[in-house]
Amino acid sequence: RAFATGVGAGALSLLALLAAATVVVPALAGASTYTITGRSMEPALPLGTLIVTREAEPVDIGPGDVITFQLEPGSPAVATHRVAGLAFSGDGSRSFITQGDNNAEADTAPVIEEQLRGRLWYAVPWVGWITAIVDAQVRAWLVPLAAGVLLAYGVWMVVAGVRERLSTAARRREQAQEQSETPDH
Repeated sequence: RAFATGVGAGALSLLALLAAATVVVPALAGASTYTITGRSMEPALPLGTLIVTREAEPVDIGPGDVITFQLEPGSPAVATHRVAGLAFSGDGSRSFITQGDNNAEADTAPVIEEQLRGRLWYAVPWVGWITAIVDAQVRAWLVPLAAGVLLAYGVWMVVAGVRERLSTAARRREQAQEQSETPDH
């Protein structure tokens, strides 16, 4: 029973940590989440990895940073690649030469500042598969449902623990009372 309780508590903790890393922390930090759907960033960011990016000033981004950017200005389609170099135009604006870690050559078009969506903050392997499979409409009710189930399970675990402690305390009181009523020989 103790083993099952420990496994349940461990699973609950793991799910809570996962929920915090993939939903709560990005929401509180104003970060964005994306799923790696290609192999261009392997092995660092394998297929199915959920990445969390935060906005960054272009002047703070340099070679070696991983950025998420629009494939074309104003387009919803994005890619995530590593900055391989910088380019500067006559007006002082900068652009980024990007390349996937698994690609032999740099991307053909430099990324301009307007295309920049954010710099990689952290990544959670495999979790992106869930977001890729579950569409936005299902996520809209699935996430609150999962949170409610986790909360209910946590409350149940606490209540069960309190009941067990109260029951143990009552048995000990009964045993103590029985021993005090038993005459000594």
